[in-house]
Order: sequence, then C-alpha cells, then structure tokens
Amino acid sequence: MSDKYGVNLSGARWFKSTRSSGTKDCVEVAFLSSSFVGMRDSKNPGGPALVFTPDQWDAFTTAVADGQFN
Repeated sequence: MSDKYGVNLSGARWFKSTRSSGTKDCVEVAFLSSSFVGMRDSKNPGGPALVFTPDQWDAFTTAVADGQFN
C-alpha cells in the first residue's frame, strides 16, 4: 500500500508513544523512507494512515505541543 507521495506503508514499523497508557485509544507513528512520518489510529491498523513530510510533521508536533488542538 502506498500513499499519495508514493511511500510504501506495508513494511512500516509502527509504535505507540512511551507515554501511552496502554489503552486502545492511541495513535501510532512510523518513521518511513525519505524522512516521511506516518500516523494511524491504533484501533484500526489496517485502515488509512496520514503521511507527513518532515516539515509538515514538525509543524504538526509543534502545534500539538502549543495546545492548538485542545
């Protein structure tokens, strides 16, 4: 399976944050080829995934840390 950037997600190594409480309500992240970052819902591992460029990932994680999505 590839995304719009042509990044193949089939071999991705997904992980949850070490701060995850262990529940199923988490997101998983994978560091992909060419510095892309994937993110998916842990409850639906076969479902869609978001793929970020490095700059998009930096902007997203900065916005999360700043509380812009609270």
